[in-house]
Amino acid sequence: MAWDDEIAHIIHSGGFYGAERMLLDHCRYVPGRHRVIFLDTPDALPQRFLAAGVACVNLRGLRALMAELQGYPGIINAHNFRAQVFAWLCARRFGLPLALTQHGFTPRSAKQRLYAWLALRLGRSRRVCRVACVSQRIAGLHARVGVPPEKLDVIPNGLPRYAPLPRQTGAPLIGFVGRLSAEKGPDRFLDAVLPLCHRHEDVHAVLLGDGPEAAVLQSRIDAAGLDGRVRLAGYQDDMASWFARLSVLALSSRTEGTPMVLLEAMRASVPIVACAVGGVPDMIEDGVNGLLAPPGDADMLAKQIERLLADADFAGRLAAAGRLRQARDYDLAKLAARWQRFYALAQEEGAPC
Repeated sequence: MAWDDEIAHIIHSGGFYGAERMLLDHCRYVPGRHRVIFLDTPDALPQRFLAAGVACVNLRGLRALMAELQGYPGIINAHNFRAQVFAWLCARRFGLPLALTQHGFTPRSAKQRLYAWLALRLGRSRRVCRVACVSQRIAGLHARVGVPPEKLDVIPNGLPRYAPLPRQTGAPLIGFVGRLSAEKGPDRFLDAVLPLCHRHEDVHAVLLGDGPEAAVLQSRIDAAGLDGRVRLAGYQDDMASWFARLSVLALSSRTEGTPMVLLEAMRASVPIVACAVGGVPDMIEDGVNGLLAPPGDADMLAKQIERLLADADFAGRLAAAGRLRQARDYDLAKLAARWQRFYALAQEEGAPC
């Protein structure tokens, strides 16, 4: 199946989070001539992509995007709601093949819930040729609103191969990695670890990331008398060294797609406890390659963390199974062929769609 390998990725972004990390790896490791079009994005993000060797441009508004895509010879892949609406308008005007990648939905307001509702239905448009969903759950949401199943592909996030750093020993360290905002549940992480730290004087915890809830979280840590044992370490560029130090990664999100942080922890052989939201149960089999807690259940999250801290052999077996699962099912080199087929079908279906 022949196809032109020119792909324009369109994304509206406020920073380097999960979707942006996935997109950077995608452009570097999936065959094709990738170019990223950022919409109204802080300049630091395009600079990060340029430094990694990925061609990109940062545009302001729909008119600039229209001018950029007029006469474009390849495929458009749009990555979030604003980018998808703008890309749809351009594809409709210029007759371009349009694909969507749905990373997940994290609506935090009535306006964002409306956007999520519209984004799901955008896939029904004849102008949208293919929709890539990072989990079966997200594909199911599309199917339920009438997106034809033949348009849908489930392609999970993947990671490039690398040699992880050796695991470090020391005082038990529980980690949260993610944006400090409601959908990622840093408050629920504290609900679990603050009592746990009071019960176990040798246990420490760290939150790696930044976001709007930082001040409130710090106030809770101070009020619990745990400043120094529970830390807000801020955004980190060097995550490999942190994963080598973590005794447990705890994912307390309220909603997720295919969390990149879980894949990174699995690759680094970090034992995992996670709330069973979104695509997480597709990745973590309870008691096999990690432990699960019901969504929103901070008490069970804490109990599962304590199970791992109390039984190093059990934690090690789960971590080893997690690393094997990531290498088997979430390896970007293995997923590249699925992406190539996705783009080939998008181009093939582009003319009549």
